[in-house]
Amino acid sequence: MDTIRIDKWLWAARFFKTRALAARACDLGRIQANGNDAKPARDVRPGDRLQIRTERGDFEVEVKALSQMRGPAAVAQALYEESEASREARAQIAAQYKAMAEAGATDTGRPTKRDRRLINRMRGRN
Repeated sequence: MDTIRIDKWLWAARFFKTRALAARACDLGRIQANGNDAKPARDVRPGDRLQIRTERGDFEVEVKALSQMRGPAAVAQALYEESEASREARAQIAAQYKAMAEAGATDTGRPTKRDRRLINRMRGRN
């Protein structure tokens, strides 16, 4: 096997949970192969460079191997090699999300009756 459909490869490499989701991402233009938008039936070969946009982030990978079966995560990670720039960009985004979550952690939700009175006093209301 020297080529495989891109939607099947994305599913086997565990970027998407189903082939239908992988095909939909291709149709929406979220997958680029060697700089061009990829349709679901496009053939992928080892050495191709893919840009993949998912809800988990943007990936820039080089295809290392092909597989028609979806296997364990360790096997799926052997199918591609992610670029260093892609890894760093995703790490930065993760750090930003973590910092935003920590900043919002002090928010306890709805104010208590006592808190509401203090807020109203600060705003000059009675």
